[in-house]
Amino acid sequence: MISTQNWSDAHKLWDFQQMGHEPRPCSVGIGLGSHDLGVADVTVDLYHGGMFPLMVFTGATSRTTEGRMPKGEAEHYRERALELGVPTSAILVEPNARNTGENVRFSRSLLDDHGVHVLSILLVSKPYEERRAYATARKLWPDVDVVSASTDMRLEEYVDSIGDPRLVLDMLVGAQQRLLLYPELGFTIAQDVPEDVTAAYGRLHSAGFVSRLMPD
Repeated sequence: MISTQNWSDAHKLWDFQQMGHEPRPCSVGIGLGSHDLGVADVTVDLYHGGMFPLMVFTGATSRTTEGRMPKGEAEHYRERALELGVPTSAILVEPNARNTGENVRFSRSLLDDHGVHVLSILLVSKPYEERRAYATARKLWPDVDVVSASTDMRLEEYVDSIGDPRLVLDMLVGAQQRLLLYPELGFTIAQDVPEDVTAAYGRLHSAGFVSRLMPD
């Protein structure tokens, strides 16, 4: 049973984990691989809106995606973009990354190999991964400007799209844990976390929304 307090705390994490950036023209768009084809859709919308001339889709497969995306997340994103009218020449595919750090590092190497001069990136992720993706890119690629983007939807809409409310709350708690721990591990830049967000995370953790936590 998910209580009213659980939902209130989930909203607190959902809002914090999004950066609230206004999209602006960038050198390249990077769509981070996942189970969510909405990432590809947003990347394509931004491309058609003139936000960048070139996109990179990055991602191999994971336990979550190997059944749905057997060709690899990046390749399925590419196919989606082609269906939506993006020319092949505007897409690069990075098929090997298995975490956000590799998404950033491998995309950077791919762009270097293609001689693309990058001053800024429009980084597209799932809504609850915006902040961690931003913090990772700022750590691993500090000399570029990073603009974050994701599907514009409310938490309730996202829960409906996934069809598993408890899983979504678990994912929110897992994302928040990584935001707290990754700076100490050298994976991301440090960010200020408001006390009410930390308190919401603690309550959800105590309530048992823990399936997506990193092991101790």
